[in-house]
Order: sequence, then C-alpha cells, then structure tokens
Amino acid sequence: MAFFSKLKDKLFKSSSRLEEGLDAIVEDGGEETTPDPVIPDPEPEPQPVPEVPEPAPVPQPAEPPAPIPADPTPAPPPPEVPDSKGLLGRLFTRNEDRMVVRRTLDDDMLEQLEELLIASDMGVDTALRVTSNIAEGRFGRKLSTQEIKQLLAQEVARVMDPVAKPMPIYPKRPQVVLVVGVNGSGKTTTIGKLASQFKAAGKKVVIAAGDTFRAAAVEQLQVWGDRAGVPVLTAPEGSDPASLAFDALTKAQNEGADLLMIDTAGRLQNRADLMEELAKIVRVIRKVDDTAPHNTLLVLDATTGQNALSQVETFRNLADVSGLVMTKLDGTAKGGVLVALADKFGLPIHAIGVGEQIDDLAPFDPEEFAAALTGLQT
Repeated sequence: MAFFSKLKDKLFKSSSRLEEGLDAIVEDGGEETTPDPVIPDPEPEPQPVPEVPEPAPVPQPAEPPAPIPADPTPAPPPPEVPDSKGLLGRLFTRNEDRMVVRRTLDDDMLEQLEELLIASDMGVDTALRVTSNIAEGRFGRKLSTQEIKQLLAQEVARVMDPVAKPMPIYPKRPQVVLVVGVNGSGKTTTIGKLASQFKAAGKKVVIAAGDTFRAAAVEQLQVWGDRAGVPVLTAPEGSDPASLAFDALTKAQNEGADLLMIDTAGRLQNRADLMEELAKIVRVIRKVDDTAPHNTLLVLDATTGQNALSQVETFRNLADVSGLVMTKLDGTAKGGVLVALADKFGLPIHAIGVGEQIDDLAPFDPEEFAAALTGLQT
C-alpha cells in the first residue's frame, strides 16, 4: 500500500481540482442537513430470575449485639467507565454531523459535474456516461461531497477495471518488448525502471538503446543499466536502429536472457519516416524470431492531456500496440485522461508512474487510482 499512499500524495493536482470542484458544486445550492438519527440498539429483554429457596431461619441471640461503629472514611465511589471518544471527540463529532452539506441531484448539478469531469480531461463521452450512471436511481436525492466522491470513484474504478492488467510474461525466451512513444514521454526512464524491477524479480534482462538519434537517451539508459546491473547495448549516434535491434536479439538469445527491451525513437514530425523505422525494426528482428515483438508498449505522458488520445491513435497505426504505461501523473491537473483512454481504446494499462524513483512505477490498480483521483479517503 506504500505506492497508494505515494499516489494519493503526488496525484494532488488532479485530486485537489476535482475535490475543490465537487465541494463548490455541492455548496452551490446545497443546504446544511443533520445526519440520520442514530437508533440505539434495543435493550436486552430481562431474563427471568430463578427461584431461590428461602434460607432457614437464623436463631436470634438472647441479647442484641453491640452496634458496629461507623467507618469515618466513606467508601470510594465506583470507578467510571472510560469514555472511548472523550468529551472533545464527542463535541467535534456532533459539530461535524451538523455541518454536512447536501445538494439535490438535479439537471443543473449533473451539468456542473459533467463540466468538472471534462475539465479533468476525462473526455465528453466518458464524462456523460459516468454522470449518467451516478444519476441512475439517485436523481432527486440529496447527496454530500463525500457521497459523490464515493459514487464517482466507483464509476471510475468500473471503467478502469477491465484494462488493469500487468504486462504478460511468456515462456518464450527471450521475450522481446518493443517500447514506443514520443520524445519526452518518459519512455527511457520507464524502460530503466521496468528492467530494474524485472531484474529484481530474478529475470535476466538486456536493453537495446534503439533511439540512436538522441545521445541523452542512450546515456540515460546506460545509467539505469549500471544501477540495475543490466547490460545496455548501444551503437554510434545516427546508426541504424534495426541493425542494433538485430544484434541485441542475437546477444540475448546467446546469453539466455529472459527479456529484451528495445527503446525506439519518438519523432512524430515525419510519421512516414517513423513508421518505416519501426516497420524495419520488426522485419529485422523477425529474421531471428518470427514471433517477435511479443509486447509493444506505448509510454504516454499524462501532462499532455487530450493529446494522449491522439498519440494512442497514431501509434496504433504505426505499431501493433499491446499495452500502455502512463507516466508523470504527479505533474498534471488532468489525470482523468487515463479514464478516457480506458473508455475509448480498452488497451491494457500495465503500469503508472508518479515520479523519478525506481519505486515510482507500479502495476496499475483501478480502485487505488480512482480513490486518489477523486480525493476519496479510504
């Protein structure tokens, strides 16, 4: 649960915006209400007292005994049962109970909810579907912010649950993982983190620095490789990425590696060139293994918002994308784009990232994400 705590802490821009928006929506036209009265548990029925035979009469002495002198010190009062909540706790609880603001779920409130979700980059279609499900069976009821958060988190988790799948590991060795994405999406860092995590899980990993046009990407992969103890195969700047991928796969086979992760360029300025480059990489590695690549991961930057949708569309045409990794959720006020991606494309979401540390990339959990996104306290 450590990652969930970190996710809640770091996904503050999305959750705080949604939380503030929900508070404002409920307060706009809402009214303070008292909670439903607490009905005490019924008193237990009295049990019948068993009959006790009368004691035999005690013979009286001839003379009454001398009176016993009274004890000058009174007996101490019976100990009080400790109050588990305390006076202040009970006072504050009563105050909070009185301060619950609820608003009737009507058309105006639904429209405000839709606008808030769209502003979080959840997308128009997804926002309409989510609010419609929230309203079903609840239209006309008074709801508090906390109740709306719970309903919203349930709907987000329901949308995300079918796509929350870890990257599959196949018995085929080496398993070739082609990693694609635009420059700056966190692709290189994600490869390093995944390689380090697989290595820690006992897998033998090889990395191919296939983005031969960016020296910084190669250097960054080498740093991660050194940190994780994973070999990184490189080529001179400007070299043919397909040739490097061929050499890397051959090396991975010879060394009995479990995983080969191939970085690729992310230039979208000329899609025809990128498409040809990716196609050539696939053609060349299939000369070594006709089933490769076994996974094609698309790394997306959450801060790009709705642009992530167009990137998925583009890379699905350029490469056979099998799963998504979303990075930089800690730096955006629009984390709802992940919900829109799940709703529109249905591609598996393998992992999400909320920082630069190795443990800031973790398998995607829909319920934890939904709670963090909505600011729901669990």
